[in-house]
Amino acid sequence: AQLVESGGGLVQAGGSLRLSCTASGITFNSKLMAWYRQTAGKPRELVAKISQGSTLKYYADSVKGRFTISRDNAKSTTDLQMNSLKPEDTAVYYCNALNSWNGSPLGSWGQGTQVTVSS
Repeated sequence: AQLVESGGGLVQAGGSLRLSCTASGITFNSKLMAWYRQTAGKPRELVAKISQGSTLKYYADSVKGRFTISRDNAKSTTDLQMNSLKPEDTAVYYCNALNSWNGSPLGSWGQGTQVTVSS
């Protein structure tokens, strides 16, 4: 599987960004998908996840009400719309497939996309 994240950048607090993840080498429409983020010296944390048919979505408390996860099975993409960004959202963002709803990431990690929120 190959996962390619894009859409990161530098934005002021209160701004918005839309991240996109394109997957290849997997049967995308059969996979749970998730977004994670990581800052230096800290473990990678789950930000949001979405079921195969988009009927189930989960958000970390820290992003609930501000971030929206979506997917397009026809394009093998999953997006993360991030609104009302805060400096604490600064991180490298990664996507991955999950082996179950409360399970672990399935594949190797992509290069991620850097999000920097200035105050």
